[in-house]
Amino acid sequence: MESRRRAVAGGCWLLVAAAFLLLPALAESDPTAHIPAVASLGWWAGAVLLTAQAGLLLRAWHTPRAVLVAVAAMAPLAALAGLDDATNLTSLAVMVATYVAATCRPVATLWPALVAAAALVTAGGIISGVRTDTEASAAVGGSLLQAVGSVGLALLVALIVSSRREVRLARERQVEALEREQTALVQAAIARERTAMARELHDIAAHHLSGIAVMTAAIATQIDTDPAAAKLAVGQVRRESTEVLRDLRSLVGLLREDQEAGDTRPENLQGIAALVGDRAGAGQPVDLTVLGGPERPDPGVGPLAQLAAYRMVQESLANAARHAPGAATHVVIDEREPTTVRVTVANDPSLGARAQPGSGFGLVGMRERAELTGSALEAGPTDEGGWRVSLVLPREQTDEEDA
Repeated sequence: MESRRRAVAGGCWLLVAAAFLLLPALAESDPTAHIPAVASLGWWAGAVLLTAQAGLLLRAWHTPRAVLVAVAAMAPLAALAGLDDATNLTSLAVMVATYVAATCRPVATLWPALVAAAALVTAGGIISGVRTDTEASAAVGGSLLQAVGSVGLALLVALIVSSRREVRLARERQVEALEREQTALVQAAIARERTAMARELHDIAAHHLSGIAVMTAAIATQIDTDPAAAKLAVGQVRRESTEVLRDLRSLVGLLREDQEAGDTRPENLQGIAALVGDRAGAGQPVDLTVLGGPERPDPGVGPLAQLAAYRMVQESLANAARHAPGAATHVVIDEREPTTVRVTVANDPSLGARAQPGSGFGLVGMRERAELTGSALEAGPTDEGGWRVSLVLPREQTDEEDA
């Protein structure tokens, strides 16, 4: 920053010095011009004053109002020192000082300094005109024009630059605010997922613990009268306890959307077929394919993981209908692997106008459910231009497999 300021002041001095050195050539080409002779008192005074202006510009960013007035004061001093028609060379530093002041300070606080600078530039022009016997009207008119060009034009440019800078900063702040809002919305979506965990936890715990309570009550009456049945009930309690502990370990956070009144459909792998059927009946081109080996009543996937798969298919079908209207959607449940079950929803490219991008919270919820149930989620565009979501659910080991 400091080097840039020195470059501005140095560049201003070099331009003025170059013009100052060309004054003799100008005097030779225009005999009517009143230019001080080289090495004369007026010439040396002008050189000193122009150099002083460049030196003052180094402080323009620190004390812009004072520097603006001081730089403009060099105009009448240069005219009194005998610079005559070359007094106009002082206007360049005035323009630079005005621009710097208007970009560093609010314009409302600069009016006294701007008026004083314009008055000093005008005074310098009038003094120069009086010394060169210029007509009063021409001297005053030329001086006012010089003041407008030196102060007014530089002020206008500074206002344009400042307004563009403010617009850019406002846009950057708006983008930052939108990013913070988006982050807050994502966090709120995740928070809702975690808050609703309590409802899911209550359902799971109530289901298992109520059974344990009933069985332990029966054990209390059977332990003396029917030891064999009591032992069998103890085994059942152990299995129920193992299942609830396993589910609670998996349930770090899982959002269950509220079901509509009277909706008793199971939200598991078996319920996906009915979900696909509803979508197909509503006109969405969707089909279901189940790949598996021998029929088995239990896929070996925990209830929380099955709920996560059901929700993933539900959300993916809704996204396909929203973002790829008219495109065929394919749901595949692959149970061929002995240790995993893969559920995939893939839609073809949209056949109609693509809707506006969504909030992305649906994918956030999918990832949250997958992570917190030990599953793996993959989502992204396909090579054909469609979209594909795949969820790999781990199978739970049975007692026989443990043995």
